Amino acid sequence: MKKEIIDLFTRLIKYDTTSDPESKDYPSTEAQVFYADVLAGELMRIGLKDISIDRYSYVTATLPGNTEGPTIGFISHMDTSPDCSGQEISPVITENYTGEPIIRKGPALSSEDFPELKLYIGKTIICSDGTTLLGADDKAGITEIITAVKYLIDNPHIKHPAIKIAFTPDEEIGAGVDYFDVKAFGCDYAYTVDGGILGEISYENFNAARAKIDITGKSVHPGSSKGLMVNAGLIACEFNSMLPQNETPSQTEGYEGFYHLTKLSGNVEKAHLDYIIRDFDKVSFENRKHLIEETVRKLNEKYGENTLELDLYDEYYNMAEIINENKHVLERAVKAIEKTGTEPLIEPIRGGTDGARLSYMGLPCPNIFTGGHNFHGPYEFICAESMVKAVETIINIATA
Repeated sequence: MKKEIIDLFTRLIKYDTTSDPESKDYPSTEAQVFYADVLAGELMRIGLKDISIDRYSYVTATLPGNTEGPTIGFISHMDTSPDCSGQEISPVITENYTGEPIIRKGPALSSEDFPELKLYIGKTIICSDGTTLLGADDKAGITEIITAVKYLIDNPHIKHPAIKIAFTPDEEIGAGVDYFDVKAFGCDYAYTVDGGILGEISYENFNAARAKIDITGKSVHPGSSKGLMVNAGLIACEFNSMLPQNETPSQTEGYEGFYHLTKLSGNVEKAHLDYIIRDFDKVSFENRKHLIEETVRKLNEKYGENTLELDLYDEYYNMAEIINENKHVLERAVKAIEKTGTEPLIEPIRGGTDGARLSYMGLPCPNIFTGGHNFHGPYEFICAESMVKAVETIINIATA
């Protein structure tokens, strides 16, 4: 099975499917429209017949059940993060990893920088050549779902209920299920296969909001500007300084929330700030948004009405509220992981998945591991043996 997984995975990551947060189209890139056809072809290749691509490029398929039981879905996303290039990905496969640095075209992948690599001595490591991301987020999930479903097709004596598959676009830019038809998908519950390290299962994620702030200054010649100039760039800096300086991504972990400045641009006349706001606790989440609003209000009071204009909106919520009402969904996954001989690792997601939004759309949907590390950058890697365990976990969930 390992060779089959590696062959499929390294074939699927060759396609550039980077999503574009600035695009007004859906999917945000034409490459994802093309990739949907590629994935439909893969599903056809393994023997599935009920395959559909809708006008939003959602790829769905059904493996009919051969026994009674809840209809279970498995979901992964097609796009890769715009944070790092996904063009011309060249995988580097290291068998029987020794613990020594993996030398690549780009920076070496070293256990000195990433101690978790030592967990995989003797195993097979897949990474990029260091000039791009790898694309395991989430083409590893796609690979694992296809491999698991192929196994069930090739072994028709194994009993399982109806299984639904979905591959979504634009998850990395927060739009993965904007047009997803939960009712048509027809599942009792589902799992996103979009997690990280071996054994990981997550049913808690951030509550998420985004703040966009436009600042209008007044440009006057600096030689004669006393009492007249209003410098939008300086106001942007002042705004950021009024937020808690120790509550940023680089200084928080676990269940700690943060404010994350993702974009800063401007000059004297105009400036712009983009923030993402994250917190697991709903009350703390609301307090964070309130602080953004209050900071805008105070600076408008100081510099004049409408100097700062705020666009603040929620993106998704912590799915724990939904999963706690459907604990059997989580328990099924925990037992499935244990059955592979792996210790389940229940961890909160310091981010979000399609499953977070789907849970609030009526489809309880925790997240299970793919086996990957260091997503969204050139140091991304995945262990092939962990991918095998992910496939086994999917099969165990389907056949429990």
